[in-house]
Amino acid sequence: MIDNKNNNNVVASPSNKGQSENSLAVFYGIGAVVVILLIIFFSTRGTELVVKDESGNPLDIPTEDISAGSVNNVVKKVPSISYADALVKYKDARIQIDALCQAFPNNVTYKNGTSIMIDNRSAINHTLKIGSTYTVDAYKFKIIKLTSNNLPETLLVDCDQYQNVATILVQK
Repeated sequence: MIDNKNNNNVVASPSNKGQSENSLAVFYGIGAVVVILLIIFFSTRGTELVVKDESGNPLDIPTEDISAGSVNNVVKKVPSISYADALVKYKDARIQIDALCQAFPNNVTYKNGTSIMIDNRSAINHTLKIGSTYTVDAYKFKIIKLTSNNLPETLLVDCDQYQNVATILVQK
C-alpha cells in the first residue's frame, strides 16, 4: 500500500488472529486427549474385593445356585497369591485367554473338585461363562473350582460374545 501524502511505502502485515486461534485449538485438543487418557487409565485399574470372616480369613462364596445337579463353580479366594506362584501351582490346570478370546488349551479334562486358573493374557477385560459368569480383568487371573453332581459333565466356555471357545470335561 502506498501513502499518497508522504510517498512512503507502507507494507500491510497479515493478521496473527488465525494463528492464535489455531494454536488455541491445538492446545485444547491436546488437553482433551490427555484427559481422556487419564480417564481410561484410572477406569481400567481394577481392584479385587475379598470377603473375609471375623478372623480375617478369605471366604469361598458360591456364585451360582448350588442345588443338586448344578455345576457348582466357586471362586476360590486365594490370599495374596502372586501370578508367578499361581503359574507354578496351576501349571497343569490353567486355561489362557487371549485378546481375541481364543483359549489355550481349548479341550481339557479335569477331575471333579479340581481348582483351575483362568488366565487373561490380554489388555482387555473378558467376561467368561463356565457354568457361572466371571469377569477376568486385563492381565489378571481367577481361580475357580469345578464340581458337579452329574458326572461326567461337559462345560462349554464362552468368552465375551464368542461361544464355545473351549470345552472342559469334568469327570470322576
